[in-house]
Amino acid sequence: MSGEPENLALELLRGLRASVANLKTNMAAKSELAELRAEFKADLRSLRADVASDLATMQAKNDAEHKATRKQLGEQIVGLRRAVVEYRSVVIGHGVPISELEARVRRAERRLDLPPALDAH
Repeated sequence: MSGEPENLALELLRGLRASVANLKTNMAAKSELAELRAEFKADLRSLRADVASDLATMQAKNDAEHKATRKQLGEQIVGLRRAVVEYRSVVIGHGVPISELEARVRRAERRLDLPPALDAH
């Protein structure tokens, strides 16, 4: 027997069959890779949509809480202003008659030639 194949055409066909099988395997792997890539892209889009939705929900919730907090703070400021105005009106309301009373007492002391009372202040 010599080193030559029995039939050269048959040997070439066998080599071609092996190349086609390798090509099919590579094509299948590339096809699977493309499918995985498409699936990954879809999952990534879905995840982005979920995150965007969650962020929008959180923002709306934070806005509502912020609005409620601002409203409560505004109500507290209004209450504080009322308390200050009432305090001032009470202090001024009591302060004026006391000053008038002190002035009248001084005038009465001068008319009656009484010594001035000791100031407690």
